[in-house]
Amino acid sequence: MRGLGITGFSWGTGLLVAAVVIIAQALILYVFGRTPICECGTVKFWHGIVQSSENSQHLSDWYTFSHLIHGFLFYLLFWFLAPNSSPGFRLVLAVGLETAWEIVENTDFIINRYREGTISLDYYGDSIVNSVADTLAAVVGFVMAARLPIWFVVALALVLEVAVGFVIRDNLTLNVIMLLHPFELIRQWQTGFI
Repeated sequence: MRGLGITGFSWGTGLLVAAVVIIAQALILYVFGRTPICECGTVKFWHGIVQSSENSQHLSDWYTFSHLIHGFLFYLLFWFLAPNSSPGFRLVLAVGLETAWEIVENTDFIINRYREGTISLDYYGDSIVNSVADTLAAVVGFVMAARLPIWFVVALALVLEVAVGFVIRDNLTLNVIMLLHPFELIRQWQTGFI
């Protein structure tokens, strides 16, 4: 073992351990009282209406692109922090970080913070299926970052941020800003008053 990683951790082992972590995520969210699926009683592949009680309740939505970018960023983070470790081991670290965020994101504190500081007035947390799908999107992003040319990953992240920001007036960057320190000017733009 060198640095933070284990050099012989294969992709297959990494994916297996990541699957166990994601199952644990689902169980923890269930114990915390999160709903397994949308209270509407269905599971859609895509739900594109942001200002809706069904947002963050289905398999994918506009925020899925943010989780894909999480995967890009986590690949970069663990490439930097654990350069001697295998990609499979770094994948497990990335899934652990994404899972931790998904659990924290669905606490009353963060849910209320979103509702008070962002445009997500009707946000009541993710369904378990949405949370797990978000983590899987981060896994896809991580694998893409590991396999594709860096210029393509950077360009794709920028295109996704700009496009999603244009379409729904929100994206990963704005979400982080508004969660950490809400700005009234951004909130007014997001709600269409500017």
